[in-house]
Amino acid sequence: MTRREIMGSAGALAATAAVPKALAAPAFETRRPPVGQRHFTSPVVEAEIARVKARIGDAKLAWMFENCYPNTLDTTVTPGMLGGKPDTFVITGDIDAMWLRDSSAQINPYVHLTPRDASLRQLFRGVIGRQARCILIDPYANAFTRDPTASTNHDAAKHDQTEMKPGVAERKWEIDSLCYPMRLAHSYWMATRDKAPFDAEWAEAVRVSIDTFRVQQRLHAPGPYHFQRRADTPTETLMLKGYGAPTRKVGLIHSGFRPSDDACTLPFLIPSNLFAVSALRKIALVLREARGDAKLAAEAEALAAQVSAALVKYGRLRDEAGQPIWAFEVDGFGGALFMDDANVPSLCGLAYLGAVPRTDPVWRRTAARAWSANNPFFFKGKAAEGIGGPHVGLDMIWPMSLIMHALNSDDDATIRRLLVQLKASEAGTGFMHESFDKDDPTNFTRPWFAWANGLFGELMLDLAARKPHLLG
Repeated sequence: MTRREIMGSAGALAATAAVPKALAAPAFETRRPPVGQRHFTSPVVEAEIARVKARIGDAKLAWMFENCYPNTLDTTVTPGMLGGKPDTFVITGDIDAMWLRDSSAQINPYVHLTPRDASLRQLFRGVIGRQARCILIDPYANAFTRDPTASTNHDAAKHDQTEMKPGVAERKWEIDSLCYPMRLAHSYWMATRDKAPFDAEWAEAVRVSIDTFRVQQRLHAPGPYHFQRRADTPTETLMLKGYGAPTRKVGLIHSGFRPSDDACTLPFLIPSNLFAVSALRKIALVLREARGDAKLAAEAEALAAQVSAALVKYGRLRDEAGQPIWAFEVDGFGGALFMDDANVPSLCGLAYLGAVPRTDPVWRRTAARAWSANNPFFFKGKAAEGIGGPHVGLDMIWPMSLIMHALNSDDDATIRRLLVQLKASEAGTGFMHESFDKDDPTNFTRPWFAWANGLFGELMLDLAARKPHLLG
């Protein structure tokens, strides 16, 4: 099933130990799987849980942190070996496929602990290696099957009009799918200085990624990628024979789909282009330091500079006061869309990703505008206010947006309010969800969504270090 189809699936509620116990269970009873059923256990992660939990005075927040932070390791990773090298498959939670984006984001909360645990480093090497092999199967795919020789097990993808290869679960071209593995590689390298995962196969995947970005600038031709799907939902397919809306070729990278897996309205997705600039610069550092590959590093930096210049020229709008802000999508002809989607990279998530400085005034204005009625996907209700997106529908707030807003904020009152809303959003389950109704948190989608759980864990780590007085 696709991410969209999984929402509300009754089967997903009972399919795995990761799914919460009945809501009638005693308050604050752990919702983690029994130790013997956990997919991966790290003593340093367990120590981190104990350390941070001890700093959280609010009993419910502490309970949610203990449930959410290890959820990826407890339930979604499958470590192994392939050809004498580590191989780690990471599912999203309730979908048995590996998204390049989600898998990177899911294990990111543990990267700072890798220097202290050899088995955790082995797990990361396996994810980095598996991602490289996935990219070499098809750099345009967003999700991959557990068996790299298998056909897709996603019903909606079986009849897509695109080039589906063995090992591909879904083939929606999204810029961020190639950015996230670059970010993960950089984070791991900076934490460990471990050269082991950065072998020739990995370097070839980086080269293919850079080449794919360059092709999708479409400066001289549309490139090989096109995608059409027969679906009732327009955001599941691309117009004009699967190539998307027309653009002026200005140096920005085309994206067929957003991080939500919804089709772009205009093909130049600005948050993802900003992420690409940052990711290319980060991967250039890894190429130089871990491999001594100055040539490919220079190619990455040259592409980053070109896209960055195009972003400044074509990616900005003016607000009512005449001040510059980032657009969400543009077409290079002057057409622009302002909105924000909760999925990261979003406009609100750019500082979290390191794509812009946290103090950058253009981004600050942009994020403030996105967190307002100027964003058609900003919803305010009885239970919470926050950002959603077309993927789930109107009036559904994503906890991911609340977490990003808290990470962005320095205001104690704002963060306290967001923590209250996040506590309500778990709806008795002990976990984060994909989305919940602005008026009724018990109406939610995806009970097992590891990316959101990990982000909540990151927020608790951030606040424990930055604002511990807000944790009760």
